[in-house]
Amino acid sequence: MPPTSAKPASKPVAAKSAAGSLAGFCPWAVEEGVRVYLRPVGLMPVAAWAKGAAVPLAGGRFAFSTAELIVRDGGARLDRAFAPLSEIMAWGWERSRPVAEALDRQLGALTRARAPFGGLAFDRPRIMGIVNVTPDSFSDGGDFFDPAAAIAHGEAMLAAGADLLDIGGESTRPGAAPVPPEEEEARVLPVIRHFAAKGAVVSVDTRHARVMDSAAAAGARIVNDIAGLGDPDALPVVARTAMPVVLMHMQGEPGTMQKDPTYRDAALDVFDWLEARVARCTAAGVPAERIAVDPGIGFGKTVEHNLEILRHTALYHALGCAVLIGLSRKAFIGRLSRGEAPKDRVAGSLAAGLETLNQGAQILRVHDVAETAQARALWEGLHPL
Repeated sequence: MPPTSAKPASKPVAAKSAAGSLAGFCPWAVEEGVRVYLRPVGLMPVAAWAKGAAVPLAGGRFAFSTAELIVRDGGARLDRAFAPLSEIMAWGWERSRPVAEALDRQLGALTRARAPFGGLAFDRPRIMGIVNVTPDSFSDGGDFFDPAAAIAHGEAMLAAGADLLDIGGESTRPGAAPVPPEEEEARVLPVIRHFAAKGAVVSVDTRHARVMDSAAAAGARIVNDIAGLGDPDALPVVARTAMPVVLMHMQGEPGTMQKDPTYRDAALDVFDWLEARVARCTAAGVPAERIAVDPGIGFGKTVEHNLEILRHTALYHALGCAVLIGLSRKAFIGRLSRGEAPKDRVAGSLAAGLETLNQGAQILRVHDVAETAQARALWEGLHPL
């Protein structure tokens, strides 16, 4: 059984400043089945790119010239080193052509500017307001179950600064029971139609292909799927409707996902899963610019798994897609603090969300829009374009 800890199998290796200082690093990287990863570190203002000191991160506010190089095999071996990009790329060519090409692909994905998503440009981090039309969501279940209440809530979120609304009709909290698609449709479609008619950007939070299809007809612009298009009919719907999609990682199902989540390395395992899902989408004709990835905080993860993933947020830019983070009011915040109830976890949600913005995340999915918009305004002042 794989270990439950997300801690690396070996400690990071500090790279020396001399050229070729990685020459002796990880000699087994040439073996079959070995994977390499690039995580940008030491992010700088994007002006450093204009001065030739760094490369841009996903076309946003940051640039970088140094990265963490991570190498692992299919077993327990895992090595890490921090080094300038020039040394890392030279190391790759010294190892083998496949290693060098893998690093080159990731560097290209890391530096490529992100296209608008659902009509929203990424000239600033975007705020996705959560509208749960459910009786049993973990934080606000029942508060907006009536469509009129959900519409009023969504209107207030738009007024408070939400850039898009994520409308869902099925609770996916730990232990939740599934909802039939027809019931889900009855909950969300009136709300989607209302906001689509106003011209608002609406995503439908669903894992059912039938609901995706009907939501698209009602005016939803984006699919947000916690199951990463696990429904066999979901990918054909997304491809046919040309809707952008958020692919989220979840280990297991909502009813069982928190019973005993295990990973060899949480951040890397999630990366590999998302990479395979992105490849499946692109093979079906859904280009990377129509895909956002979400590492799925709280979905089949322990507190430590969540923290490891959040520390490695910048890693996921190497998938070549926009990065969405949904951690608002999640249980791990209370477990790290004083056991606060969901609605009392706003401060922790903001702290963690801002940390992901510091790593270039493009979208925050939140319950507390006004507070997040205020925090974003301060963050933008501190990190000008």
